[in-house]
Amino acid sequence: MCGIVGYVGAKPVVKILLDGLSKLEYRGYDSAGLAVNSDGKIKIFKAEGKLQNLKDIMEKNPVSNTTMGIGHIRWATHGAPTTVNAHPHSCNCGKLVVVHNGIIENFKELREELEGYGCVFKTETDTETVAHLIAHEYGKLNSLPKAVRAAVKQLKGAYALCVMHQDEPNVLVGTRKNAPLIVALGEGENYLASDCPAIIEYTKRVIYLDDDEVAVLTPDTVLITDIDGKQVVKKEEILPWEPVAISKMGYKHFMLKEIHEQPDVIRNALAGKLHDVNSPVKLDEVKLTAEQIKNLKRIEIIACGTSLHAAMIAKYIIEAFCNIPVDVEASSEYIYRKTVTDKNTLVIGISQSGETSDTITAIRQAKAVGSHVLIITNRPDSIMAREADSLIPVNAGIEVSVAATKSFNAQLIALYLFAIYIAEIKDSFDKIHIKNLKQEMLELPAKVEIILSHKENIMKCAKTFSSFRNFIYIARGINYAAALEGALKLKEISYINATGYPAGELKHGPIAMLDETMPVLAILMPGVVYDKVLSNAEESKARNARLIALTSSEDKELENLFEYILKVPTVDEYLSPVLTSVPLQLLAYYIAEFLGKDVDQPRNLAKSVTVE
Repeated sequence: MCGIVGYVGAKPVVKILLDGLSKLEYRGYDSAGLAVNSDGKIKIFKAEGKLQNLKDIMEKNPVSNTTMGIGHIRWATHGAPTTVNAHPHSCNCGKLVVVHNGIIENFKELREELEGYGCVFKTETDTETVAHLIAHEYGKLNSLPKAVRAAVKQLKGAYALCVMHQDEPNVLVGTRKNAPLIVALGEGENYLASDCPAIIEYTKRVIYLDDDEVAVLTPDTVLITDIDGKQVVKKEEILPWEPVAISKMGYKHFMLKEIHEQPDVIRNALAGKLHDVNSPVKLDEVKLTAEQIKNLKRIEIIACGTSLHAAMIAKYIIEAFCNIPVDVEASSEYIYRKTVTDKNTLVIGISQSGETSDTITAIRQAKAVGSHVLIITNRPDSIMAREADSLIPVNAGIEVSVAATKSFNAQLIALYLFAIYIAEIKDSFDKIHIKNLKQEMLELPAKVEIILSHKENIMKCAKTFSSFRNFIYIARGINYAAALEGALKLKEISYINATGYPAGELKHGPIAMLDETMPVLAILMPGVVYDKVLSNAEESKARNARLIALTSSEDKELENLFEYILKVPTVDEYLSPVLTSVPLQLLAYYIAEFLGKDVDQPRNLAKSVTVE
């Protein structure tokens, strides 16, 4: 959830750290801090709140003769988001500093032990324990790399660490376990970072660290060892992105930019996989054989948040197309119960970041009992992607806004392609219908462009309902998950209490809440459930609820029932969530924007959830 940047070299250290943290601000933003080796001394600067507060401090406190530094932007886990709890954290002598992503599970036991050695703690964080522990080992070993290796052997939990010591002014040490950390390579300089956007402006040459590896950086060298100090040879890779990928490109917010990128995102997700309606779907990175596919007895899909809603839609289409039972479960629930999984069960993990801690744990549990693991992610360089047996990268590009938009639709496209891929191998779904679906999938980018070019009614609707404090979204069938996702978007960025329900469940309790203060948005896509959802909307109207329809229907009678009608182009009912999601994203965006909310960085949320 947090962000790390480390640098050793001759360039202006503070600028590099602040620029890198700016690129990671979407990952966490309760507080920020940095430490530099300046004139042979470690100097630490921290600020509560937004990164700009730290930038203001640095402008008033310029530093000189810097050789290296580490920076951190925090999403609080242990300890309140205060200046004292902000990273970096130091030992008692102030010579050693550390920044940390993740959670140290045994920090209380270690803290008691270290207090017995005379260490005095100043914060409520688990990270300060790491600083004292490494400093304690440094006192015995007089080598920062050795001290880090000795210390991490005692840690339990998840961590990415970046450490430096005043007495070793050109040595930066990083290590990780169950949390991402990369080494980035330059000329006469080297970097550590928790994610690629932090360093892409300076270099595209990276090395991905694996668990229990320790990187020792100087301006001219990079040495990577295992936890026992044995050298590990690592492959250098080249990042595929350009710095412009993390620019707003003239949009007011990243979220609005990313919503508008969806036509091209869908094209990219289809490219190389769906050539034309007469050719089978091609998924080269799915390593299941035809025999394995035909022997599948069950599919489990595990995900969190927005990805969980994509999984719910996948259940609907895979069961319909492939005749394979599908279970969908939140990763955070999956990992704490006995699951019936074996070699004839395919486990699909879905994650935008590929770093979601709960989902990583879940797929490891599944792999341990012999299940084939397929990962669908926007980050083919992520932990989950590297542990996958099969992979479908969704090619959505960097998504900066905390609220997922383009990655959701990219995940949906990947799941539709996968369902058709399996159906074609099993010959389990009507061939003519599959051909028609392929044609409509190729037309989806143009249909999304139509929605994006006619936003006026969505903006008017948003302005009308921006003052309401509660909202209900209803749908049936495949669009029930789209209703949940629409409600989630509104909650995330506007802080309005929005809830999604299966439309038929209104009368089983929620209808008691309906009156003129409770707007109801009904997803009314023509198909098998259209008349039923319309009936549920009429029940809501009878209780004085103000109604919004999201539909492709041309039924003129809807104008008598609904206050606003948000239109999308006609599409096969199976594919309708791709289109219905876009007006729901825009509605949430414009409501939040009218309310003056921080759209890209909503309170209490972070882009990558790397703790359980």
